[in-house]
Amino acid sequence: MVKRYLSLCTFDEARHRLYTSFEAPCRTETVPITGSLGRVIAAPLYAKYSVPEVNLAAMDGIAVKSRDTIGASDQSPVTIRDYARVNTGNVIPDAFDAVIMIEDTWEDGEAFQIRKAAAPWQHVRPAGEDIRKDRLVLPKGHVVRAFDIGALATYGIGELTVTTANVGIIPTGSELVPLGERPKPGQVVESNTIMAQVLFESMGAHCMRLPIVRDDPGLIENALKTAAQENDLVVISAGSSAGTRDYTAGAIAAVGELLFHGVAVKPGKPMMLGKIKGTPVIGLPGYPLAAQTVLREFAVPLLEHWDLAPVPKFPVRVKLSTPLGSDLGFDEFVPVSVGRIGSQFWGITRSRGAFVQMATVRSNGYTHIPAEIEGYEAGHELDVYLTTDPANIERTLIFSGAIDPILEELGNIAHDQGLFIHTGSAGNTGALLSLERNACHAAPMSLPAFSSLRECSFIRPFLDSLDLVFVNVASQEQGIAASREISLDALDEVCWINSRRDSPARILFDSLLASHGISPTRIRGYNNEAATPGAIAAAIKAGQADAGICSKALAVSHGLRFTPVSQEHYELVMRRTMLADPRIVTLISLVKSPEFKAHLDRSGAYDTSLTGQIRRISPGSGNTLPVEL
Repeated sequence: MVKRYLSLCTFDEARHRLYTSFEAPCRTETVPITGSLGRVIAAPLYAKYSVPEVNLAAMDGIAVKSRDTIGASDQSPVTIRDYARVNTGNVIPDAFDAVIMIEDTWEDGEAFQIRKAAAPWQHVRPAGEDIRKDRLVLPKGHVVRAFDIGALATYGIGELTVTTANVGIIPTGSELVPLGERPKPGQVVESNTIMAQVLFESMGAHCMRLPIVRDDPGLIENALKTAAQENDLVVISAGSSAGTRDYTAGAIAAVGELLFHGVAVKPGKPMMLGKIKGTPVIGLPGYPLAAQTVLREFAVPLLEHWDLAPVPKFPVRVKLSTPLGSDLGFDEFVPVSVGRIGSQFWGITRSRGAFVQMATVRSNGYTHIPAEIEGYEAGHELDVYLTTDPANIERTLIFSGAIDPILEELGNIAHDQGLFIHTGSAGNTGALLSLERNACHAAPMSLPAFSSLRECSFIRPFLDSLDLVFVNVASQEQGIAASREISLDALDEVCWINSRRDSPARILFDSLLASHGISPTRIRGYNNEAATPGAIAAAIKAGQADAGICSKALAVSHGLRFTPVSQEHYELVMRRTMLADPRIVTLISLVKSPEFKAHLDRSGAYDTSLTGQIRRISPGSGNTLPVEL
């Protein structure tokens, strides 16, 4: 019988119960300083000795008694016979309290003549100048940095006590296969607990990851008892939803106490919290994004609460390039890609499907929508927590538009030049609206022949209101992608998946139907719209439709048959003022590069005869004009 979530903990309530239901283990360990990077110090560290322990010369010269130099001047030089020759770093004999640089002396047989008096302790590093014995070096709770380790070595500290915790990690699911084994249909590589282990160990925890446990209540109960007995925290992956084969909640209740099952969080609603003989047990959902959310928002804060190393978070104030909806009553966490345009940071949101891992791979941050908020309009400003070095944002380009495989290779080449390309999927109208708000650097689009751009209803209003330029990335054939051979005379005999209204692919399909005298009402799937061209190819590949309109490149990359119908240009559309941005200058140089063109030619799916050309349409005459950087 399928169970239902009868009640859900709020996000804040779940956090509170997590923090207050368990005693901190207060576990520590002693590690050598070479293994202490990023660890949290559990006890204050004091210098073993003074540094330096004796007075040292700070310059090459002669050590003298400062009182012997009194009165020395150009008119009345003083001859020094009581001295010691020293080099930088040499110990200064106890009798002397100053050093005169060798270039400020004149040799006079066995003596030296000076023309300026030396102040006491001149050019001397006094004993204890850096630190004195038993003085505090680093306090309890400090996170060790690389430069701290050098100082610890200097001050005689070879090992230190740091915080830690033992974490048991249990993967469950009969459909799982271990890393290194290719999954068969219906199987999936077990990745959530690998992710958890790496994350926890980066905080200083010791992880015991058990072998995959099949969907068997008895086996899961035994694994839970073993892990809870030997660890301070147990994390169990999958089996936490309300399906018929989800046994984790029952297993926790059988060997301990189930504190709650279900949190008003998206993604991550199936999360559960249990207690087995005082040990907390966190149940992860099986979907990757949901598991990531529970790890980041619950497991990591608990370990931080136990004084393990915090996971870095870099908040930045960002405007949304597109509207962002949310369900009332749920705290929602959304992957975001952030880039700077002018003086403003803008963010494009990623897919929120709990199973789409690439959403976080392709993002550089995330945002939190509180449960009482229904969503935000485009242009709303909110906090985004960066998951990368903040300095990388200055080298990030954000695109909003049609995603083609060609962008992956362009992004790969750009990365070698220190640029990061983040692309959010959007229809042509949505992409142009982002350009109008100046919320993206460029909008990649598949467009018809340049001479007919003014005939496109979706772009015509923007040609006059915005001074746009079009950077040709490549030309490509558009046509019918299909799982089998499709006859142009029998378009109404197959199931189609269509493109968004006003998109070039939709216009092409309507034109194709009209040329064959076929009404759209006769087409099965005509009203079944996919969000992106890539989604069309993926749906056909998955057997959800027989055919659809997309580029040859997408069809080839998905292993589909392709029937060409027309040629379109894949362009980066941007404001003309963007051509002054050094990042865009670099990007266009890469588009024009022999390396990029060679890759396109090797794929066999693109025409590069126009690649790298920059054009615009004269607002007054409508003529095509070339643009030079």
